[in-house]
Amino acid sequence: MTQNIKKRIFSGVQPSGNLHIGNFLGAIKQWVDLQDEYDSVFSVVDYHAITVKYDPNVLKKKIIEIAKIYIAGGINSERVIIFQQSDVRAHTELCWILNAVSARISDLNKMTQFKDKAGLGNVNVGVGLYDYPVLMAADILLYNTDIVPVGDDQLQHVELARDLAKRFNHDYEKIFKIPEAKIIKQGARIMGLDNPEKKMSKSAKSDLSRIGLLDKPRLAMKKIMKATTDIGAEIKFCPKEKPGISNLLTIYSLLGNIEIKKLEKKYTNKMYGEFKKDLAEIVAEFLNNFQKKYNKTDDKQITEILTAGAKKAEPIAEETLLKVKRAIGLK
Repeated sequence: MTQNIKKRIFSGVQPSGNLHIGNFLGAIKQWVDLQDEYDSVFSVVDYHAITVKYDPNVLKKKIIEIAKIYIAGGINSERVIIFQQSDVRAHTELCWILNAVSARISDLNKMTQFKDKAGLGNVNVGVGLYDYPVLMAADILLYNTDIVPVGDDQLQHVELARDLAKRFNHDYEKIFKIPEAKIIKQGARIMGLDNPEKKMSKSAKSDLSRIGLLDKPRLAMKKIMKATTDIGAEIKFCPKEKPGISNLLTIYSLLGNIEIKKLEKKYTNKMYGEFKKDLAEIVAEFLNNFQKKYNKTDDKQITEILTAGAKKAEPIAEETLLKVKRAIGLK
């Protein structure tokens, strides 16, 4: 009788900025939907958060905050591994090895996120910001990952992980599994409330562009009412012609668990104001429920979850790292 072995997924979130509903709908909600189907490993990727200027005291709090958000969002720490990246040393060791034997300058020069964050020709940014896609590749490859659930803006980084794995396997020994990216079409890219042409971002200057997961529900309702819509009054999903209302329909559909087609029918011949008012109530209800769960978990519980998770993650990572070291002649 053959044993049914689950495929493994790996993903993580940086403990920086304030997570918003775009992060939840594009990542965490997807993880929750997948955690029973796959062997799941989720990390608080704190080494990625130190690639730009930061406050150490804030970082400590954000690490706990992100883990609490995982739990409040529905990640079950008894079924999956949740750990802090820096607690498992193999991540940085494998990153250095990949830098030395597999990664190329030409690979990293293609990374659009670095160009967006640093600007072309800016020589004053840290090397870590330039190189963090290799660390992300190490994060993924250490755990024999089959599936990487990511937003579409991270697809290029998963492609790099695939390229580095193939190159290493060809040049040395077939050790790394070649991971696949998994992107959900709807919700993978929630756009800014004030500018539906740009993705909702925790680093955007205007707080009106996003709804934070820890925003007060009344504040979130006000942000929805102020959200940019489009010329004309028809409530129809058409991202190219009506990006504003299409974005709001996506949020409504995912948080309210209602198909967009049904929403279009429900709001036929109705005004934007009525639609936004109903959406604002849906968002407020979601935040109320989410924040109740968030506040139930104390910092001590989170520390225990992260410590236990690291103890489970470390043997998996170390086994892969040992194989790599043997293959390149270090053992």
